[in-house]
Amino acid sequence: MSDIALKGAYWVTVRQYRRTLWLAAAAVVVSLAVIGGLRIWDAQTPDRYYEDGTRYFADDNRGYEVLRLAVEYGGVYLLLLPLLAGVFVAGPLVAREFESGTYKLSLTQSVTPAAWLRAKLLSTTAAAVLTLIALLGVYRIGWSRVGGSWNLTWADRGPYEATGIVLFAYLLAAVAVGALVGQLIRRTLLAMSVTGLVMGVVVFVLGSFRWDFLPVKTITGPAGPTLWTPENGLVMDTGLLTSTGARFDQNICWDEVDRTPGLDGMEDGGMNLFDRCLTRHHVTGQYTDYHPGSHYWPTQLIETGILLALAALAAFAAFRVLRARHP
Repeated sequence: MSDIALKGAYWVTVRQYRRTLWLAAAAVVVSLAVIGGLRIWDAQTPDRYYEDGTRYFADDNRGYEVLRLAVEYGGVYLLLLPLLAGVFVAGPLVAREFESGTYKLSLTQSVTPAAWLRAKLLSTTAAAVLTLIALLGVYRIGWSRVGGSWNLTWADRGPYEATGIVLFAYLLAAVAVGALVGQLIRRTLLAMSVTGLVMGVVVFVLGSFRWDFLPVKTITGPAGPTLWTPENGLVMDTGLLTSTGARFDQNICWDEVDRTPGLDGMEDGGMNLFDRCLTRHHVTGQYTDYHPGSHYWPTQLIETGILLALAALAAFAAFRVLRARHP
């Protein structure tokens, strides 16, 4: 694995961290064995059919349930791969070289500082991308069976990243941030901790605000029956409308119920009071704000662009710091 057409600093990097590469390969093999085994277990129990011909898994199909859980948690665990790559670059790959002084030996072998860092980053990125591709392929094997079930829709955390392209952008950003932090701190454990914290914040912030990138769509209907969203939509907000079309805060009526003495529950007249309050405020309809399934790829592209910009800035800063300290 370490001797395939590699020369110079690239050969040294792969040779130095060949155990890590074998560990990544082992993770792929184990994941494939688990998902493949669960698919075989699931296939042992035939599906059942509704009267309209729609197929559904049998209640006694334990293989399906375990497979669904494996895919659900697997998508979330895939988010750890970019973080691990960034932590590895910041600590063992860069900071430890400066902390121990071993980088000096590399720079005496007719290798420029920029070429030395570039070889490390490209080797790590290539290995991480190949590992991610393999793991996403394994994920797809399970997803093809359980995708669309509970907690496994296109907008859920985990499936959203694992079925698109944004996870690759997270990976590139993590590698670049790790390279920058490793040079700035030059202490292995501290650099690893800081990189993990920075990328953890990035993952959290983008995950929290990604559905604010595009404006929501709104559907309205009469008050009462559940208002279902079209286009496999992701519901962002629901509420009531008055006869003028204005949105009404139903907490106003709930507060009125709570303030009324002598009501021990909704069965004691609380619901009637609530309904009278709605009538008094001329509530006649309801609304639902949602993102349709067609917003999936635009959101992926916007988030990917943000991460690639972060990766470019961090990589540029990393090489600038290296040039300033080792001209």
